[in-house]
Amino acid sequence: MSFGWLKNYLPRGLYGRAALILILPVVFLQLVVSIAFIQRHFEDVTTQMTQTVLRELDLVLGATQTAASRDEALAQMAPFTETLELKVKFEDPPAEDLIRWYDFSGRVVIRTMRDDEPAISAVLLPDNDRVEVFANTPLGPLSIAFERWRVSASNPHQLLVTMVFFGALMTVIAYIYLRNQLRPITRLADAAQAFGRGRNVPYNPRGALEVRTAGHAFLDMRARIERQIEQRTMMLSGVSHDLRTPLTRLKLGLSLLDEADAEPLLRDVDDMQRLLDEFLNFAKGAAEGEPELVDPGELLRGVVEDARRAGKAVSLHVVEGEGDVTLRVVPIRRALENLIGNAVRYGKHAEVSMAMTEKSLRFRVEDDGPGIAEDKRSEAVKPFARLDPARNQNQGSGVGLGLAIASDIARAHGGVLRLGHSDRLGGLQADIVIAR
Repeated sequence: MSFGWLKNYLPRGLYGRAALILILPVVFLQLVVSIAFIQRHFEDVTTQMTQTVLRELDLVLGATQTAASRDEALAQMAPFTETLELKVKFEDPPAEDLIRWYDFSGRVVIRTMRDDEPAISAVLLPDNDRVEVFANTPLGPLSIAFERWRVSASNPHQLLVTMVFFGALMTVIAYIYLRNQLRPITRLADAAQAFGRGRNVPYNPRGALEVRTAGHAFLDMRARIERQIEQRTMMLSGVSHDLRTPLTRLKLGLSLLDEADAEPLLRDVDDMQRLLDEFLNFAKGAAEGEPELVDPGELLRGVVEDARRAGKAVSLHVVEGEGDVTLRVVPIRRALENLIGNAVRYGKHAEVSMAMTEKSLRFRVEDDGPGIAEDKRSEAVKPFARLDPARNQNQGSGVGLGLAIASDIARAHGGVLRLGHSDRLGGLQADIVIAR
């Protein structure tokens, strides 16, 4: 039997599930105890006590069977009523029973009296102190009053109140303790989530032994990843920097040649310079700059304006949503510039848009070029990937790092780069989606 449907009704958070695990058994136990207590105390005990009082009432009612008048009957009842502490008098009964709506034991008293003594016509239970019973006799209706404690236990709600009170108290204490145990787990989750989005927040492993072990493992992993990123950045930056000097000497040497002879060589040198710049951007990744609170709409408008001033055919389509988001401005600008550069390189025109909701931020770049086949989109985001000639028919081929850089920057912000087909322009649609 599958219980997959039950997942839709369970809490998704750790605190909610822990509270459910804690509270559900306590509530279930209290329900079982309450049902057993009510069955045993409110019904069985009350029924036995009521039947005992009914046997005493039979002695009183027996006097009305032999007496010739009411006074004679009261005189015969006197020894019993004094001993049993009963107050009797002849009086007309009310039209119906009297009982409070929450008096559960009183309902058992009335039901037992009516079932065991047909002569009883009415039972009055106005409070917790007194019971008055009306019975039909040959001499007329007889009223018999006595103490309430004789037919039901006094203060029967005390056990329920005590159980609920201490159950709630122990639940609160257990939840406070449980919250202290869960807090290190939530701190670990927050630190891991922040690191996944490119932020390095302070974290000190605490809590149970297993949580501490996981925390130290996370710190070791974070340090190893940061060390690898730093080594990659230093290596590529060093290589790029060292190669700039010989490239400069080549340019200087080529400037002494004839223009016709030097032109193809200068193009090669410029291509090499462009490759080095791309390598350096790829090495920097998303580690450049500190996260700051910015307006993504204004950031996108600035990127589009800069691209227009550079002579690129790009326009701003629509900006939806308002508010500020924590981003690394320089890497995000680099990712958008790369996507716009790819769009205008392989198409004639590019359009940029943004949509922001409470849960996510999406930058979209669309073009009217040939696009990328669905089965090659995962390959396109890999570094140095070169696709089919359809993507290279305009303005030469790229280095193969533009989409890889944008993908790395998106992942560093806790997001993803998605490639698809543009329904409006017919070319490639590139989305950077970042969770807020």
